[in-house]
Amino acid sequence: MDIYNLVSFSGIFVLMGVAWVFSAERRKMNWRLLTWGVVLQLAVAAFIFMVPAGAKVFLLVNDVVVRVIDSAGAGARFVFGRLALGPGQTGDDGETSLGFILAFQGFPTIIFFSALIAILYYLRVMPLLIKAFARVFTRLMRISGAESLVTASNIFVGVESMLTVKPHLAHMTRSETCTILTAGMATVSSNVLALYVFSLREQFPMIAGHLVSASLLSAPAALVMSKILLPESEQPQTLGVHVEPYYEKDSGLFEAIINGANAGVRMIVGITALLIAVLGLVALVDLLLGELGAWINSLFGWQGQWSLKALFGYLFYPATLVLGVPAADVREISRIVGERLIVTEVTAYNDLAAAMKAGLVQHPRSAVLATYALCGFAHIASMAIFVGSLCALAPQRTQNIGPIAVRALIAATLACLMTACVAGTFFTEGSILLGGS
Repeated sequence: MDIYNLVSFSGIFVLMGVAWVFSAERRKMNWRLLTWGVVLQLAVAAFIFMVPAGAKVFLLVNDVVVRVIDSAGAGARFVFGRLALGPGQTGDDGETSLGFILAFQGFPTIIFFSALIAILYYLRVMPLLIKAFARVFTRLMRISGAESLVTASNIFVGVESMLTVKPHLAHMTRSETCTILTAGMATVSSNVLALYVFSLREQFPMIAGHLVSASLLSAPAALVMSKILLPESEQPQTLGVHVEPYYEKDSGLFEAIINGANAGVRMIVGITALLIAVLGLVALVDLLLGELGAWINSLFGWQGQWSLKALFGYLFYPATLVLGVPAADVREISRIVGERLIVTEVTAYNDLAAAMKAGLVQHPRSAVLATYALCGFAHIASMAIFVGSLCALAPQRTQNIGPIAVRALIAATLACLMTACVAGTFFTEGSILLGGS
């Protein structure tokens, strides 16, 4: 271990301190939750990065995920032909890839994984996994069964995790509501995770294993940051109670596949619309900022770059230092991590891949920590999606949801950064988990 590992370890508590500064109730900390939340993250990360058996499990998971994603591409290649070939792939007819194309390579995996998750729900594998994680959170941290269940669900699925506690949503406390929103934004769903693998696996062969690791670490991190920013001051109805997941089971296996695939299509439509709208608006704002910046630069003789990405890069510069990113890469990584807040994690992962390919990221450690820091839906567009979904399922929660949602976005952002710090505490440059990156 070196100085950067110590910086990352210290960063865990620095980020918790930042959350405490903005806490709504600084004297009502759930110290049992905070302690177990940090211990669980450190234990999981230590097992993965330091224990030989953990490294073997990591490599196995990475291999399984990559193989499943390759299987997912079979349908896409049949429909789209050469356009669906990923970088470096060759088709049966000898045709080579045209490079990474999000619409024809990344998006089809969402449909496949949505169908796969639906099958696992139908076979009751997913409910069993979710309940197992939820019981750990409820028993160790003394939080409500409902928020434990949602947090556990978010390790595997996305906004649909709210459906697992649909009967309880109307009666949740403000703190529980914040936790639900934070857990949703601090994690990523399995079907979208495959999209990130497609973006980065050419430059980062072990990306799949690291993303799965990040999903596991982000759940307790979300609980920690949420409960610091908005501690529990009421009495949750399901406090200490193990809640059964609520979901509508399909009548047959093929119905589950159809419904899962259709859900994947709806998600693709939503992601596409989001990217087109958000990136277009960002380009418009950058145009205005560029004109304003050019005038200011000429007036004062400055040379700075004026854009939203540059501004958020400056904002996240201190946070990137705290992660334990090597000094040579801090500026580039802070720009990528900062832009996620506006342009979504999909664009940020693509920019990370481009930066790695162009040699702008000099240290493997920087790429690993950025991967963990970006692994979450912690951006403004996602906040609107999660709030809209919550209010649709429980209209009673609409009142005063705005301030809670903003706290949840801050908590989710800090949770993603905390996850990177935990990974950075144990990661070393010679790790076999780099896989030649």
